[in-house]
Amino acid sequence: MDKFKIRVRAELENIDEIFNELPTHTKLPYLSTLELAGVAALLHNFYNGIENILKQMLLSKQIIIPEGKSWHKDILNIAEEEEILSTKLKASLGEYLAFRHFFSHSYALDLYADKMEPLVENTESVYAEFKYEIDSFT
Repeated sequence: MDKFKIRVRAELENIDEIFNELPTHTKLPYLSTLELAGVAALLHNFYNGIENILKQMLLSKQIIIPEGKSWHKDILNIAEEEEILSTKLKASLGEYLAFRHFFSHSYALDLYADKMEPLVENTESVYAEFKYEIDSFT
């Protein structure tokens, strides 16, 4: 198995593990600030795993990974242009990217269950769609 497939498989396994720890969205209102911060970290990890896979896919196509302030958003745009991601999935992943940015630049005290609920609720379906769309590349 080539290095690309090994790296992608490792990222997929790590993402799969997130679902063992991620509570259902209905439990979020009852969690402490510390527990919400843990959920936020899992959402952050989920998106980082997706992004790592996209980077590997772009590198395998000999596409240079963008740099600069907007490189996270640029990766999604390039993945859509390269027909790795559909427009719909890119939009869904954009919500996780926005949360990743928020989480990286805010305090745990700024986390609110009602804002995180849709992300937690949709994580499994977004992930399933992601795996479906990248299947032909992996």
